[in-house]
Amino acid sequence: MTAADVFTVLAVAAGAFFFLAGSVGLLRFPDALTRLHALTKADNLGLGLIVLGLLPQVDGIFAALKLVAVWLIAQLASASVTQLVVGVIRRDGEGA
Repeated sequence: MTAADVFTVLAVAAGAFFFLAGSVGLLRFPDALTRLHALTKADNLGLGLIVLGLLPQVDGIFAALKLVAVWLIAQLASASVTQLVVGVIRRDGEGA
């Protein structure tokens, strides 16, 4: 097993841990705003670590750029959807 393989396993495992932590936060936190915060932060970090772990395994620069592009698009989508959901929560007064 090479150093790149070890790095990939560690980074993907850390990413999976953050996905799990975000899911636990979604189930355990008391209100919608804290649940949303835990889920978006942990999932974004988890996906970032998984992408970082997969980068040494790709064949070329184009594949690496595609992985980074997927991560950036997921970041943008997560931020946009979170803002929309928070707006609805605040408008309807269900945050507390």
